[in-house]
Amino acid sequence: MQSPPLSKGAATRARIMDLAYDRIIDKGFAATSIEELVEAGSITKSGFFYHFKDKNDLARQLIDRFVEQDEALLDSLESRARSLHEDPLHSYLIFLKLTAEVMDEYMKVRPGCIVAAIVIQDSAFDAGVRQRGVEIVLNWRRRYQAWLEEIAAVHPPKAPVDLETVADQMTVIVEGGILLSKGLRDPHQAGRHILFYRETIRLLFS
Repeated sequence: MQSPPLSKGAATRARIMDLAYDRIIDKGFAATSIEELVEAGSITKSGFFYHFKDKNDLARQLIDRFVEQDEALLDSLESRARSLHEDPLHSYLIFLKLTAEVMDEYMKVRPGCIVAAIVIQDSAFDAGVRQRGVEIVLNWRRRYQAWLEEIAAVHPPKAPVDLETVADQMTVIVEGGILLSKGLRDPHQAGRHILFYRETIRLLFS
């Protein structure tokens, strides 16, 4: 079932956000001006301020959209993985394989991450935007750690490990993989390293 078409106003806001996302990923938030977004989006400056109070409001809306899409994607991948195997370890391994495949495709289209941009360029954002970036990273930790604790209860790890660190490693690999993919002009770097993490998980718990 197709989504209903966006209204003219919603379509304009989405176009501005798409332009802003690409420019923030490419050259940073501070270097991205409202003027260039207005020009690229073929709108007036008053049109921009109709949709966004200021640049930080634009950043907040970008983050909210990212979170909505990211959580929907991760929920979908987790649901699919768990439907394919009831054992938490095997379902997590399936989830990682699916995630690697998604990252391979994503990096061909949009090589970057708005969360990483916010964390790295935190001085360019207001306190509310910076805190939102922290919350997103912590939510990733909670998601992966809960699954790892479920795994460890059934498959005790072969060596003493801090499951919080193992959970954070997924974020480190995804974000680091994005950096490698962009730096080496190779969209498969992120997926490749997720698969290496997958093998590490398999050896640690099987």
